Amino acid sequence: MNAQQPSSQKLPSSPKLEIAGFEPASQVDWPGKLAAVVFLQGCPWKCGYCHNFEITDVDKPGIVAWEYVCEHLESRRGLIEGVVFTGGEPTRQSALLSAIKAVKEMGLEVGLHTNGAYPEKLEPLLPYLDWVGLDVKATSAKYLAVTSVAEDNVAPMASLRLLLGAHVPVQVRTTLDPLVLDEDDVLEIQREVGELGVTDFVVQRVRLDGTNPEYAKALSEYRSKAAHTANDILPMF
Repeated sequence: MNAQQPSSQKLPSSPKLEIAGFEPASQVDWPGKLAAVVFLQGCPWKCGYCHNFEITDVDKPGIVAWEYVCEHLESRRGLIEGVVFTGGEPTRQSALLSAIKAVKEMGLEVGLHTNGAYPEKLEPLLPYLDWVGLDVKATSAKYLAVTSVAEDNVAPMASLRLLLGAHVPVQVRTTLDPLVLDEDDVLEIQREVGELGVTDFVVQRVRLDGTNPEYAKALSEYRSKAAHTANDILPMF
């Protein structure tokens, strides 16, 4: 994640976003698109496997200026297709809507990664979104075990219904945390979102790079003892 600061070039006033990092071009954050990626600071949940663990602190200020991001987006007109806002949890920041509008005014598409924690903040964004990657962390009964905060899946499922109702293309992703989830859990999630109309459902492996060190240690110990790992389950999907 790039953390450089803007040049002295005068730019219009811009939204106050707490930006933790910026990637000028990525082919993996939006399926089928070459997009810039803006990493927003802070997340209300504490998922152990989060590979952006270092930017989840909601009280930590951003280190990249929005003007710097705009400079790079302007310089890449015609090269990139869109911008993905990710995090942390981007929808927790009230300035996100203004930033999304600014990106649309540049003629770029807008993608969003979200855990769906704030359906009421997601709703105003819907007219401007071209694609969303929504994390459904677990079955409702296991949400607290994964997030350490959310007691159920009510908010994420409300967010999913909003996206589907607005006909925003959405990919639902579940990270298979073997310390909490098993094959039956993943099948239950797939069934639940499928009944709502989701056709793009992806199961992801845990990536240890960037995760909470305590979680990384626990998962490594589990993997050394377990007879079955995520690799045994994921090929089914």
